[in-house]
Amino acid sequence: MIDYSKILSDTVQNIKPSGIRKFFDIAATMDDVISLGVGEPDFQTPWSVRKAGIISLEKGKTKYTSNSGLEALRHEISDYINRKCDINYDPLHEVLVSVGGSEAIDATLRAIITPGDEVIIPQPSYVCYEPITELCGGVPVIIETLAENDFKVTPEQLKNAISDKTKALILPYPCNPTGAIMERDDLEALAKVLRDTNIVVISDEIYSELTFSETPHVSIAAVDGMRERTILINGFSKTFSMTGWRLGFACGPQEIISQITKIHQFAIMCAPTTAQYAAIEALKNCDEAVADMKAEYNRRRRLIVDGFNKAGLTCREPKGAFYAFPCIKSTGLTSEEFCERLLESKHVAVVPGTAFGKGGEGFVRASYCYSTEHIIEALKRIDEFVKEL
Repeated sequence: MIDYSKILSDTVQNIKPSGIRKFFDIAATMDDVISLGVGEPDFQTPWSVRKAGIISLEKGKTKYTSNSGLEALRHEISDYINRKCDINYDPLHEVLVSVGGSEAIDATLRAIITPGDEVIIPQPSYVCYEPITELCGGVPVIIETLAENDFKVTPEQLKNAISDKTKALILPYPCNPTGAIMERDDLEALAKVLRDTNIVVISDEIYSELTFSETPHVSIAAVDGMRERTILINGFSKTFSMTGWRLGFACGPQEIISQITKIHQFAIMCAPTTAQYAAIEALKNCDEAVADMKAEYNRRRRLIVDGFNKAGLTCREPKGAFYAFPCIKSTGLTSEEFCERLLESKHVAVVPGTAFGKGGEGFVRASYCYSTEHIIEALKRIDEFVKEL
């Protein structure tokens, strides 16, 4: 009989499955479950975007595009980043269209990591950074961000994490799951630490449009001296409610983007053609639709934060993305225990903070990309659960 343990990669076998999926799988077997677990907009993709995709199909535009993506789309991405972030990228040499932001993250890490290189990863954060680093032969160096610092990376933490093996810093803001953001002063402080190094910044800005502070989102690539060392990653899933279209992009210096493109070329070929034509329309004509969705997210954000605090679960104000990250330490339960018991007794699914790193212990993630009625009922059940404890 074949021994699969000797066939499969040791690295892959040692990587734990996503901690998010466990609770979705359990919830799928139960009736009357209200989920606050999925990080997916509940809005339809704007009609004009869907129409642009349909028209491209009707016109037979179903062939491969350039490896880097449609030139027209890369021009629109360049214009979009210029007007939103005040950064200029050459659409022909400094922009790559990818299969979602996740592929851009993967290809970027593969392009820069030599086995043994260290990658600094703030946590709690999105689940893919650490395993992809390990798959590339890199060594994750974890910075545990703290609630008392609003889950921001501090310059002191960054200095302490840097060694002579440090190759990159992942900067995941606005942050999934904490909702934290980094404002210009915060980024300037990190830039002072990084400017005289050879460290690359991978700035995951997939939630850039969903920032609820008084000032708009700022990219670290817009800070003096940082463009040349930053790969800006973004996409269409969250901003334009285009999760299933699987489209993202990476922008950065030609010297790095050209190497990322080689990986994309051999592993993927090109991003979905229909999605690319739809994305052109999204960037050109959907600012109003995005603003409407953002306003609704903001209403839900205030509702869910208020609900958690009234239930006795301290919840800091998330200033970005569409997640609340309440503290559940007052219940005496671990994050896993809280989520398991809440799901079993009240049929409400949230995600344990530990799914996003050890620093997430004592917290849970709740998404508010659901209807107001959905959120109100979930909060009612959570309040009952806490009182019964």
